[in-house]
Amino acid sequence: MSGFLAGLCVGMLPLLAAGFWLGRRTARPESLGGLGTPVEHATFQTLHTASLATPPLRAGLTEETARKSARRLRTLLGTDALCLADHQRVLVWDGVGGHHRTEIMRRLTGPLETGRGEAFKLSCESPDCPVRWAVVAPLTVDDRVHGALVACAPRESAVLARAAGEVARWVSVQLELADFDQSRTRLIEAEIKALRAQISPHFIFNSLAVIASFVRTDPERARELLLEFADFTRYSFRRHGDFTTLADELHAIDHYLALVRARFGDRLAVTLQIAPEVLPVALPFLCLQPLVENAVKHGLEGKAGTCHIQITARDAGAEALVVIEDDGAGMDPEELRRILAGEISPSGGIGLSNVDDRLRQVYGDDHGLVIETAVGAGMKITARLPKYQPGVHSAGRLAPPG
Repeated sequence: MSGFLAGLCVGMLPLLAAGFWLGRRTARPESLGGLGTPVEHATFQTLHTASLATPPLRAGLTEETARKSARRLRTLLGTDALCLADHQRVLVWDGVGGHHRTEIMRRLTGPLETGRGEAFKLSCESPDCPVRWAVVAPLTVDDRVHGALVACAPRESAVLARAAGEVARWVSVQLELADFDQSRTRLIEAEIKALRAQISPHFIFNSLAVIASFVRTDPERARELLLEFADFTRYSFRRHGDFTTLADELHAIDHYLALVRARFGDRLAVTLQIAPEVLPVALPFLCLQPLVENAVKHGLEGKAGTCHIQITARDAGAEALVVIEDDGAGMDPEELRRILAGEISPSGGIGLSNVDDRLRQVYGDDHGLVIETAVGAGMKITARLPKYQPGVHSAGRLAPPG
C-alpha cells in the first residue's frame, strides 16, 4: 500500500511542477539564481516546497498541522489566499481575505458531503479585497472526506481549479499515509495490551501461592518474593513507552525467574552471559520476557530432571544478538510454523507469534525470530536487535518504588 501511495505522489509531482512553473512565469518572474533551465528550476522549487509541506501533513489534519503546511501549499498554487478546513471549522487561513471564513465554511457543506469539488464567486462588500473567486477541492482518505482545501483568487480560472485538485489529491495521499501510520501505532499498542492480558494467570496464581507458603515458615523470604512480584507486575503493566532497554527487559526477566525458582527450586538452572555494551540497546517493550517464559514452560513440561536455560546477549556490530536456549521438550517444526503464521493458537501464556510480529513491524521482515527446535531436542530462539533504528527510543528507566 505504501508503495502505491509513493508512486501516486511521484506521478503527481510533474503536474504540480508544471502548474507552479506556469504560475511563476505568468505572475512574478524571478531570477533562476543558479544553473538549469526555467522548467528544471521550477521543478526543483516545487519538489522542495512539497517536501517542506509533507512532515506536518504526515501527522494528520489538525489546526497545528494545517497552520504549518498552509503557506507551502499556497506557494505551490501561487494564489492570493488558501485555507484548510475540516467538517466543523476553518483550520487555517493563509493570505488575504480572511473575512471570507464564514462564507467559505457555509459553502463547504455540499463539497464535504458529496466529495466533489466546485468553484464559486465570493460575495464581498470591500472594494479593496483582492479575492473574488474560491475553488474547493475535498480532501479524501479511503473514500471518506476529511476536509477541504480552498484556493482563493481575483478571478475564475480553469487552470487554478485543476491545480487545486492536484494539490488536494497530493495532500490526501499524505493524510492517507498519516492514517496508515496511526493505524500501525494503534495496532502495536493493541498488541502490547494483548501481551499484558495474556500474562499467564496461572503464573500469577502460582506466584502468590508460593509467596503465601513462605509467610509462616520464612517471612523474610516471603517479603523478598513479594517485592519481586510487585516489581515484575509494575514493569509489565507500565503505561508509558512502546520501547524499553535491554537492561530493563533483563531486569524484569530476573524478577520473573526469581518467582519461578521459588516454585521449582533446583529443577530450574539459568545461565546468563550478557555483554555490558548491549545493555542500552532499545527494543520493543515486553519482547524478551515472553521468550524466557516460553523456555521455562517448554523446558519444564514433561521433564522430571533439571531444565537448563541459557540467555546470551552479545555485540554483533550494528546489532545486538540475543539467544534464549532451553533443553526441554521442544516442538514439532511444522506446528511451530503454523503458530507463527497465526493458523493455530499457542497452548497458553504469551505466544511467540506476537513477539515475532512486533519485531517484524518495527525492524522489518529480516529481523523476525529465528527458532531452531525439534521434538525432544529443546528450543533455541535468536533475536537480532539493531542498535540504532529510526523511531525506536526507550522511554527511560522506571523510577524505583518509593
